[in-house]
Amino acid sequence: MKLSIVILCWNDIRVIGDCLQSIYESTHRIDFEVIVSDNGSTDGSLEFIRTKFPQVHLLENTVNLRFAKGNNVGIRACEGQYTLILNPDTIIHAGTLDNIVEFAEKHPEAGAFGCRVLNVDGTYQGCARPPHTLRSEWCAALHLGWLSHISERFHPGVYVGWEGDTERSVGWLAGCFILTRTELLKKLGGFDEQFFYYYEDTDLCRRIWESGHQVLYSPDFTITHLKGQSTTNRFAASTFALDAEITRYLYYYKYYGDKGARSCQRSSLMGLVLRRLGYGLLQLCRPTEARKKRQDLLRTLFEWNYRVDPIRLVNNGEEPDLQSSPVTRVLER
Repeated sequence: MKLSIVILCWNDIRVIGDCLQSIYESTHRIDFEVIVSDNGSTDGSLEFIRTKFPQVHLLENTVNLRFAKGNNVGIRACEGQYTLILNPDTIIHAGTLDNIVEFAEKHPEAGAFGCRVLNVDGTYQGCARPPHTLRSEWCAALHLGWLSHISERFHPGVYVGWEGDTERSVGWLAGCFILTRTELLKKLGGFDEQFFYYYEDTDLCRRIWESGHQVLYSPDFTITHLKGQSTTNRFAASTFALDAEITRYLYYYKYYGDKGARSCQRSSLMGLVLRRLGYGLLQLCRPTEARKKRQDLLRTLFEWNYRVDPIRLVNNGEEPDLQSSPVTRVLER
């Protein structure tokens, strides 16, 4: 078996059919298996897949394990030489999987591979990025990205001026499409399950780099990513945003310890202050309901970050009580 494709499903009946159909219609030269790890769907996804795509290997988790754990269930079942982590809200373009596996065969120095990810309107989505560092957090917070034209050391979390149109090594690839060598992926233990929604892909790619393998991107293979269609309107924006804050602290604590978590807090507060000022000025000049909602969200994020103790958060799950706790909500899903 050359390729195992792992797709995490959670109430994705609206999009997963098109995703699976695009895989089978666009892939012809390699032998592959499709593994769907289902996180307790209740929208008929299981029945739909069994009926329309009986060749799919369907794993039923019965509960929502979230991204990392749910994908790890699928990874453990992989039998292919390569494993592709794929979102259900993606469309594979003709020849992409055949060709990217061929590309991987020619690059034994790399452990992970990414393709060009497009929005529905055909624009580049920016799913290949430089590594997250404390410096990049401060550059983003202080809006110093323009300095990356002088040196990439000052990147603000994106490759400024690069539109994904050239082949290059990258820091990390978004989890909507990551092709890996199965042996390496299993040796690394798959995704780190402490990252319950965000930063799992960043962390995995970092560990691939640390294992002595590159992460390569090529613009010659393409998918379309509907970007959020599999999760649209499920939770309030503040829930997603606070989930991201929690896992960001977990990430910087993992790699930089107490100092990293504290620095992460300071850069977050600085960035939120400047963003609140910017949106406040825009709202003053041209008020809109969307900007008002953005201001409310930024206010919540600032209060949460100001009141949180990063060390207690990462060690004990303690966080400020802003009416409800994101950590508790995660456990309940």
